Amino acid sequence: MDRLSMFGLFAVTAMLVFYALEDRNRAFILAFAGACALGSAYGFLQGAWPFGVVEAIWAAVAVRRWRLKPRV
Repeated sequence: MDRLSMFGLFAVTAMLVFYALEDRNRAFILAFAGACALGSAYGFLQGAWPFGVVEAIWAAVAVRRWRLKPRV
């Protein structure tokens, strides 16, 4: 497995973990957004620009959800 594939695996795994933990703390929503941004970078780096665009949109949606979620 090359470095780019390992980076992609890390990004997608982080997305899964942080998405599963979102209900526990709003910080995990922001972490999910960061993981989506990493996934977007991976998509663009490997040449799958549609994947990169969709992941960038997911990152923006997650940041918006983080901003709107009340602080406890």
